[in-house]
Amino acid sequence: MKVKVLILPKEGLLDPEGRAVKEVLEDNGYKVKDVRVGKMIELDVEDPSQVKEIVEKFLYNPLIEEYVIE
Repeated sequence: MKVKVLILPKEGLLDPEGRAVKEVLEDNGYKVKDVRVGKMIELDVEDPSQVKEIVEKFLYNPLIEEYVIE
C-alpha cells in the first residue's frame, strides 16, 4: 500500500526556504499570505499500521516539524 507523508515546519517557526519563495513570488507581482516549504515522502508498505511509528522514529523532527499521513 502506498502512503504519502507530508512533513512541514511547525506553524510560527522560522522557515527560511518558505520565506525566500514568498519573496520571489511577491517580487513577481503575486500576492501570497504565507509559504511553507517541506517534504513529501511516499512509502510503499505492507502494513500501513506501522507508518506512524516509521515517521516518528525516522522521518521527522518533533521539535520543529509536524506531519500528516495521507
